[in-house]
Amino acid sequence: MTIEELFRKIKNMQDSGEWTEGDGDNESGWGDGASKSTRPRIRVPKLLIAVVVLIFVLLLLSSGLIDFYTDLLWYSSLGFSSVLWRRIAPQFGLVAFTGIVTFLVYGLNWRKAVRIGTQEYRAATGNPGAALVSPGQVTIFAGIFALLAALGSQARWPLVMQFLHRMPFGEVDPIFGHDVGFYVFKLPLLDALQSWLQGLVTVSLIGCVILYLLCRSLRSEGNRIILIRRARLHLFSLAAVLLALFGLGLWLSRYELLYSSSGIVYGMGYTDFHVRLPALTVLSIATVAASLLLLANFFKPMWKISGILLGVLFVAGLFAHSILPSLVQNYIVKPNEYEREKTFLAHHISSTRKAFDLEDVRIFQMTPQPEITEGEVREDANTVENIRLWDYEPLLRTYKQLQEIRTYYDFSDVDIDRYSIGGKNRQVMLSVRELDLGQLQNPTWVNTHLEFTHGYGVVMNPVNEMNEGGLPVFFMQDLPPKSTVPIKIDRPQIYYGEKPTSYALVKTDVKEFDYPMGDANARSTYEGKGGVAIHSILQRLLFAFKYRDTEILFTGSLKPESRILYNRNIRAAIHKVAPFLVLEEDIYPVIIDGRILWLQDAYTASARYPYSRPLAARNRALADIASYDGVNYIRNSVKITVDAYDGTMRFYVTDTKDPLIRSWAAVFPGLFEPAEKAPQGLRGHFRYPEDFFEVQSEIYRIYHMTDTNTYYNREDVWMTTPSGQERRIRPNYVTMQLMDEPEPEFTLIAPFMPVGRNNLIGWMAARCDPRHYGELIVYQFPKQELVFGPSQVDALIDQNPVISSQLSLWSQRGSDVIRGDLLVIPIGKSLLYVQPLYLKAERGDLPELKRVILSTGGRVAWGETFDKALKELLGSSDTPAAARPKPQPSAQTPSKPATSPDVDSDEAKVLIRRAREHYENAEAASRTGDWAKYGAELKELEKTLNALDGAINQ
Repeated sequence: MTIEELFRKIKNMQDSGEWTEGDGDNESGWGDGASKSTRPRIRVPKLLIAVVVLIFVLLLLSSGLIDFYTDLLWYSSLGFSSVLWRRIAPQFGLVAFTGIVTFLVYGLNWRKAVRIGTQEYRAATGNPGAALVSPGQVTIFAGIFALLAALGSQARWPLVMQFLHRMPFGEVDPIFGHDVGFYVFKLPLLDALQSWLQGLVTVSLIGCVILYLLCRSLRSEGNRIILIRRARLHLFSLAAVLLALFGLGLWLSRYELLYSSSGIVYGMGYTDFHVRLPALTVLSIATVAASLLLLANFFKPMWKISGILLGVLFVAGLFAHSILPSLVQNYIVKPNEYEREKTFLAHHISSTRKAFDLEDVRIFQMTPQPEITEGEVREDANTVENIRLWDYEPLLRTYKQLQEIRTYYDFSDVDIDRYSIGGKNRQVMLSVRELDLGQLQNPTWVNTHLEFTHGYGVVMNPVNEMNEGGLPVFFMQDLPPKSTVPIKIDRPQIYYGEKPTSYALVKTDVKEFDYPMGDANARSTYEGKGGVAIHSILQRLLFAFKYRDTEILFTGSLKPESRILYNRNIRAAIHKVAPFLVLEEDIYPVIIDGRILWLQDAYTASARYPYSRPLAARNRALADIASYDGVNYIRNSVKITVDAYDGTMRFYVTDTKDPLIRSWAAVFPGLFEPAEKAPQGLRGHFRYPEDFFEVQSEIYRIYHMTDTNTYYNREDVWMTTPSGQERRIRPNYVTMQLMDEPEPEFTLIAPFMPVGRNNLIGWMAARCDPRHYGELIVYQFPKQELVFGPSQVDALIDQNPVISSQLSLWSQRGSDVIRGDLLVIPIGKSLLYVQPLYLKAERGDLPELKRVILSTGGRVAWGETFDKALKELLGSSDTPAAARPKPQPSAQTPSKPATSPDVDSDEAKVLIRRAREHYENAEAASRTGDWAKYGAELKELEKTLNALDGAINQ
């Protein structure tokens, strides 16, 4: 039985009353001839059906509605309710527009097909009431398809809003002459619109073909295909529109050549410009002409001519778009590639530098002096005083051991900043003591939501000081917080932080835990305005449903002034407010006006800057940013602050030239503020972000070559970390005096080495202080002279007999020697290399700063403190050049330590035994937690090792 016969039989049975409800004797459901009117029916009240359907829909929507309402309360508490509405309104508008247009296109075309097909079907069957498909059925299908299309369109609201609020870049592409804003704001929406319309017409056409087949308006008879005249006009019209839309897509794809990666140029190259661009232009025009020809055939049949023209068009397009470019590339471009691509290489280099904000880099040619002098040290005392000796990871371990106090406290990270102390800018390292609910010994509901609600206090130490035991000298420490510097904290409680936290109920009958104190605990009550009021039974019910927690509803601890704090993870909260921003990985605390603020850098990014090469990530920080649609344009345009006590957010625009942030500021007029409105004290804590600096360093290592021939030959490619080196060289914040500048300033620096070599070729600095914030400076060293690179200095350290023998001795009995970052710091016109050395017991986790290693001019010295090491280094400056260790510029890995001198003297043996005794005593003290004895034994061990140094070097 064919499909048509089956539909016809069903329709005839419906008309004759033979379609019945199935019973136990007739499982097939076909009637036995009884009339429908004689069969009993169960009638369900329509009101009951409506109530059941309404309850079902409400259950499905209730969770989303509650989440939306509680989000609205949270946005309103921050003063950002307009941000939520301005984001939701375009989504609803887009859903409505897409749904209505899709429904009309599908509905009108499919209903027309049903109407035409039904008339043909009735004429064929001779039954004036016959119909296989009703208009109501296709309307339902059109509604379902429209709903699916509408729901999928809401994610495109950023394209629409940025198009409506587009901003000019003030730069034009070199091929088409359009402002870059056309490619960033307009072209993505045109592409999306063309794809949507093309899909819309395609589905409409397929649906109409199926309906005409069902109604036999389109059928085959022998070798002939029969299509009635009205159906032919309908289908040909849709096909013509589809061809025209396809031609529009070809026209728009011309602009995609500006992102081509087919040749040595990223962007349009010689072959793209001379072959693919003309081919796409002709093809797009020809496709539109073909659509008009298709319509003309309905009125005057020219099928043979049309077929020949379309065939020629297809073959010519295939040849011009695929075969001819390959021939031109291989036989015209490659034999003389540089001359052919020279102009396009210049476009590519210039656009890439502009896209990553590298156009205004200041370059200084510098020939470093062989080694630093005492005079340079005295003149650059501020730089020397702020050299960082504490690495982030060892210091974080030390913080955890000495300052967490209780298991439920945790330090997520250690950050670096500068503060004015004693009339001088001092670099400090600091961390916030946050609450870790996962470590509570008794995680009851009262403990996790009413009592243990916040962390407490900050730990801070200078970057370059340590006590006699090798531990940091604290500016801020302990509970309650003690400070030795004039930096006050009026609100040490940390309600909002980096660690993911659940909701907290504050201003309740339960006093909140602040910190442990003797036999009792210090407690307090929240006094801020953060969070949302939860005084009514309706609000309790909403939040109980939101968190699936009935305790919120039944607890007796809430008062009329009680509030609920939620969305307390600062990164998640920022993303909730501004999901269009890319966030810097590192967020750091700032103490200002007695409060603790979190400072978050944010980026605007795009993948649509013409001729700019997308970022190729080489490490985790770069990968995080590069994963944002493969960006080829990025700006650090926003600084965001979040108050650790009440969660207040502020978004400050720091790059007003960025068209992307200006566009978003127009979309959300109440969200962003100019950086000038930030408190003066806060602006003094702005840092150039590390992730952005690494991105620019990665691009600059290649695109510092502005000469097209040099770039083409890759004659001067740099690298930031030598190949084969496991430990990545990271940028470092230093206080230093830049060339031609009168005062030291806070900067972020990173070195460069030539690819395949380990010597230093230059370094880049990003200025952080308010007067010159964001300026980039590059020092280039001469290619004809050797300037030691970090890996070469590492090799010199390994070859030093005193250092290598001491490290070997420390490692013999289970101590872990931790070598910190090797810093390259300009002092005057010379370079100083600094590496801290830490010692950690194998069974403990308390790294201590035991030595500071310095190097200049190929010499290496170390000491218990930086001053001692510097005195040793400068004191040996008169060492004859012939006696100094020789560098190995081409070494890819550090050399093996030199063989230790003969130490088989009686005195050395006694000192070694004594050293082992002190080490074993220190290890035993660490196991019992006797840290005083542990420090004393390590101090004695240090004295013994110093005596051993003297013995073996006599």
